[in-house]
Amino acid sequence: MDFSSSLPPSHSPLYTSPFIPNSSFPSASPYISPSPSLASTALFCFLLSLLALLGIGGNLYTMGLLIRRRRGRRRRGCSSCCLGGRGVPLPSCLSSSPPSLSPSSSPTSSSTSLHLQVLSLALADLLYLFTAPFIVYDSLAADWAFGELGCRLLFSLDLITLHASIYTLTAMSLDRYRAVANPLATSSSPSSGLLRVGLAWGLAVALSLPMMITLHLEDGDEGQLCVPAWDEQSSKVYMSVLFCTSMIGPGLAIGALYATLGRLYWVSQTRPWASGSGGSMSYPPRAPRPKVLLLILGIVLAFWACFLPFWVWQLLPLYRPDMLRTVPVGTQVTVNRILTGLTYGNSCVNPFFYTLLTGGKQRRNRQTPTSANQLCRKSSPQ
Repeated sequence: MDFSSSLPPSHSPLYTSPFIPNSSFPSASPYISPSPSLASTALFCFLLSLLALLGIGGNLYTMGLLIRRRRGRRRRGCSSCCLGGRGVPLPSCLSSSPPSLSPSSSPTSSSTSLHLQVLSLALADLLYLFTAPFIVYDSLAADWAFGELGCRLLFSLDLITLHASIYTLTAMSLDRYRAVANPLATSSSPSSGLLRVGLAWGLAVALSLPMMITLHLEDGDEGQLCVPAWDEQSSKVYMSVLFCTSMIGPGLAIGALYATLGRLYWVSQTRPWASGSGGSMSYPPRAPRPKVLLLILGIVLAFWACFLPFWVWQLLPLYRPDMLRTVPVGTQVTVNRILTGLTYGNSCVNPFFYTLLTGGKQRRNRQTPTSANQLCRKSSPQ
């Protein structure tokens, strides 16, 4: 889920666009970066390829696990209903089932929505990791070899996966907040969860359209370059907007949600139950399950830790170009490659969080049909 690549080979300018490895901003330094050593380039390509292989394997495993669990839940769906000899639900079962098993508050809906969101995150990671071979080739070759269509698709895909990931994480945090702040409200249905995931990807595509439209190939001194057709000021404005839409805005929203969840958790642990009006009891907010909340927070923090340094590094030439001119070129190449590997590493680590996030849910859901069947056997006539 990153939108960069390593610094290009010797024919490329010193300062590169955060999305296009072979392009430069108009205000970039006129100096040409020296060719990185063959050993450092080979090491970078090897590590990047290793991260891509591990990340692709992990995300494919996560997606396969979620799809298999979804199919298993469908096969077990009817076992949670108490059916008579002709497939008609028995009245005794309907009257004896507790409110927590009703469709409007079933944990299955919440679990399905969570699984859809995790599937969206894994898909975004997977799509980005598939760009690694092209980055490796571009680091070794001296020319862009994938045509204008590849120029538009590959580098726009970086933006799409970036925004789709952070917007999905924002939706996940919002769902956890709603489950804690208003636990008696109707749970999210699978269709509403799918709608939120579709909205996240739709916004991501819309924000990447300017880059997709303006990218084109230009003939350089030593080969073709993939560059956007805009000037320095337009690049600065567009990059600033993307930084706000991918980091600042979602970061503030998620931070506010978790701050509110922390306050609700504190209230639920410290404030005793009180008698409400008319002699009724007013219950404190339900304490959130620490595991789910902490795992989602871990995914968010890992995203920020990997992307924020790279964003700062890419915005620096736009706002403080003089500062970078004092940094040796070799140091810039090293920093750029380290930050590139860090962002790819984020997609490699995420499957670990995804598996932990959905594992506990699956075990709890396995217990629900069993409890329902025991209840039906006790309440059904012979």
